[in-house]
Order: sequence, then C-alpha cells, then structure tokens
Amino acid sequence: MNILILEDDMALCKGIELALAAPNRQFTLVPNIGNAKAVIKESAPDFFGLIVLDVNLPDGSGVDFCREIRAAGFGSPVLMLTANDTEIDMVTGLQAGADDYVTKPFSLAVLRARIDALLRRGGLAVGGLDCKADGEFVFDFEKQHFEKNGKVVELSKTEAKLLQLLYSNKGQILTRERLSERLWQDGTEYVDENALSVSIRRLRSKLEDEPSKPRFIKTVHGIGYKWAVIL
Repeated sequence: MNILILEDDMALCKGIELALAAPNRQFTLVPNIGNAKAVIKESAPDFFGLIVLDVNLPDGSGVDFCREIRAAGFGSPVLMLTANDTEIDMVTGLQAGADDYVTKPFSLAVLRARIDALLRRGGLAVGGLDCKADGEFVFDFEKQHFEKNGKVVELSKTEAKLLQLLYSNKGQILTRERLSERLWQDGTEYVDENALSVSIRRLRSKLEDEPSKPRFIKTVHGIGYKWAVIL
C-alpha cells in the first residue's frame, strides 16, 4: 500500500511514517500542496491507499485540497491532522471529504490505531460485500436480494445503493454531501435537497423495527449518517 503524508513539519512527518511502518507499506512525504499535486498528477487515481493530510499548510488549506481531490474523483481514505479542535472545524473537514479527523497534539500510537481502523473500513467503500449475513439481515448486493429475519425486503435501486454505502462503511460517519454525490452520479443536474432524507426514511421503514428510534441507520446531527456497529 502507498501512503501519502502531506505535512509541513517534517519531524512529525517522519514520526508518522515510523509509526505507520509495515512490510507492505510505502510512503511518500511532501511538505506542501504544490508537491502533493505534482505527486498525485503522476499517479493513478487509486495509487494511494491512504492520504494523511495536515489542514494548515504553507501554500494553502488542506480542507480545500481535500475538497479538490474529491471533486477530481480520488476515493482514497483521507485522515486530517489539525490543531483546530472546534466542532465546526471537524464538520467542515468531514464535509470536504475527509474520512476521519485527529487533533494535535496526538499520540502516534493512537494515530496508528485510528488509521488501521480507517483502512479496515476501506474509506468510502462500495464493493467487496457481494453477500453478507449479519444478525437478522442478509444483504446480497450482487443479486440485489435483501432479507430481514428471514423475510425478503424489497428495495429500490437508490435504497439498495444507499444501504451498500452505509453498510460497507459500518461505523463510519458519511456526510450528506458524499452520500448524495455517490447516489446520484448519473449526470443529474438537480436533485431535491430532501431526496437523501426521503431515501434514509424509506430505508429505515424497511429495515428498522422502530424507524423513529433507529438502531442501525443513525443520524449524526449536522454531518450525515452511519450504519451503527451493534455490539
């Protein structure tokens, strides 16, 4: 796996590299956005399996850079590093396309644990789950066959795709913006701003025992939704 670390503090950059080191991992360290763009331009869209991104950089904002690479179609998981720990900063980073957010100062051991968890989730994954049995559910995304407690559940194409996005990123917060972008990629110029809320509501009505008190499809207020990990 190739990991891009974009951080202007090169001592910290090297520390992150050492903390994340593993036999199957290679690293590219860059101190600014200009260098990062040059590296990415020369690479395939899926070349980097992870991007670790500082928010405050000498030649621009890491948030803007994250937004830019998402708009260009880069789906690699992104973890943001920042000294800004207010809720609005976190929301802004997640809405820009980050998958996780760590505030400075941080323990390198904790950072590694967070990144390992992020890589297990695979960023905003959409594949690799052709058929999955999970407690009361059976989800076969390849055959578009879904069951709850042994009974078939009929889902529309949009509902099935929404379920796949949520379930294949179990435990991860997915922003409304990123979900909408993935659900309506067919060139539709206008999608009603309530379309996602309606799709969430319909999916809950089919999968939740009490749709008004969902156990699985959780709302993260001000950010988006997630499929909850039930222990």
